[in-house]
Amino acid sequence: MNKNLLYRFFEGHASIEEMKQIKEWAESSEENLRVLYQERKLFDAGQILGSMPMQAAPRKSKARQVGLWREWLKIAAVVAVTFSLTTTWFIFTNHRTALAMQTITVPSGQRVNILLPDSTDVWLNAGTTFSYPTTFGTRQREVELDGEAYFDVTHNEEIPFVVHTSQMDIEVLGTEFNVEAYSDTEHFETSLIQGCVKVSSTSDPEQHVTLAPSQKTTMLDGQLVVENIDDYNVYRWREGLYCFRYKSFADILKDLEKYFDIEIRLENPRIAGIVLTGKFRIPEGLDFILKVLQLDVEFSYSRDIEHNIVYIQ
Repeated sequence: MNKNLLYRFFEGHASIEEMKQIKEWAESSEENLRVLYQERKLFDAGQILGSMPMQAAPRKSKARQVGLWREWLKIAAVVAVTFSLTTTWFIFTNHRTALAMQTITVPSGQRVNILLPDSTDVWLNAGTTFSYPTTFGTRQREVELDGEAYFDVTHNEEIPFVVHTSQMDIEVLGTEFNVEAYSDTEHFETSLIQGCVKVSSTSDPEQHVTLAPSQKTTMLDGQLVVENIDDYNVYRWREGLYCFRYKSFADILKDLEKYFDIEIRLENPRIAGIVLTGKFRIPEGLDFILKVLQLDVEFSYSRDIEHNIVYIQ
């Protein structure tokens, strides 16, 4: 396969016909797929070293294009983002297996879609750090998450898929679920869309729950609490939507800090606990969202552009 064509594909400049050509070539043999992943790693390394400027993948406006990207090789699909990618060596404590780990850090206000070596599809939300091995072992498929991610795990009964977070470990065989586990917050939640998952406390491995579809578990005072999912809109962040249900104004502002990479200081504690339900498109911008929130919450705001701070009075 022509390397110039592959690099054009990685940069998001390949035509539909060229993408089809690469897809057919990659699917024709395991060796071709291995070469494709290897070239992708070399491409990413070049981006980090500055030898090849990173470019965000162009927005895909046609359903046909979106379908092609969604079906395969999402490791090459970056949604409106440049992200840092590093390689480290990590020893999983359970099996003492040394693996080369890729680490992706997603900037505030961005989201990333990748495909893991086993074809598991992963969406990463803003402010997320995610580590995964370049190849999975024969006993477990283990990844590490600090942030929020939506997983569509490739089924493999022989090799369970395990997500490690600071408060929870989630073990699955093949399923679709969302994990919110930012280490700098007190909120840790796993929500199951399809399949079956086992969630364990990292501080007390004997404490675990098994979720059925449409259930979620949160960590409350050190205990795993199971509830039914009452609103699937909150998982639409993959579409660039910020959806919230019965959320305090203070918590909404914390989320907006993450989405817009800005510090927001709430100087009026009387409005911090006001509970709201709503939905916004992140591309509409922070000013638009704040102006809409002013319809339900009485406040004014000002910006300190030099220090990147918004003050809510």
